[in-house]
Amino acid sequence: MPLKTEIKKDVIVGNATHEGDTGSAEVQVALLTARINQLTDHLREHKHDHHSRRGLFMMVGRRKRMLAYLANTDIERYRTLVGKLSIRSKL
Repeated sequence: MPLKTEIKKDVIVGNATHEGDTGSAEVQVALLTARINQLTDHLREHKHDHHSRRGLFMMVGRRKRMLAYLANTDIERYRTLVGKLSIRSKL
């Protein structure tokens, strides 16, 4: 289930590091977080949708790897993003 265009634009604008930014780690993590939240709500209603559950696990793993990259590269950007998106953090 892709994100609606309006939601996606809001997430990109809210997390962009500069004008026209769509590929920075912050934007990618924020988009994944929005999709994860949307899919989590879907799975609360459709408990037996195992194909979507697998996709959710894959997205969570991808977000975890991106956050690890961000933590190793620039810890302040990592802490700011985790605080903004209210993601549980190990650091």
